[in-house]
Amino acid sequence: MCDYSLHNVASRPAKVGDKVISAKFSNSITGGFAAVGEPDVAVCLRPGTEIAFDQDVVYSRGFGLIPPRFGYVTTPQRVARFRQVGMHRPNTHHDALEFPNGEIVLVTMLREGLTATVLQLPADPEKKPAVEIAVRQDASLTA
Repeated sequence: MCDYSLHNVASRPAKVGDKVISAKFSNSITGGFAAVGEPDVAVCLRPGTEIAFDQDVVYSRGFGLIPPRFGYVTTPQRVARFRQVGMHRPNTHHDALEFPNGEIVLVTMLREGLTATVLQLPADPEKKPAVEIAVRQDASLTA
């Protein structure tokens, strides 16, 4: 997903192996992930997507719209799972990363220029595995 404030930015869904970079977008009040080499295209992650950063993750404790008032924080965690938080509040930032230690950081708070690789996309519950469909078809043929 891409946060509500990225709706005016060109976007595409993430793919396994994508190299992404944390970025601020010129048509938006927020930040997100851009494809490396495509700074004006937001890469949208679905909840459950796992990414691995190339370096320790640095993020702001500020409010996102102004330079960080309280400085930056660095976490040595380099693997995170994308999730959405605060969905009951429609006009707030929802895109977040959850780290293995339980720490949750809004994507818009990431320092610009952090690079990461998309490791794994979540399973799509709408799609049934081909094997399961084939087994059901075989069973219906013998009935």
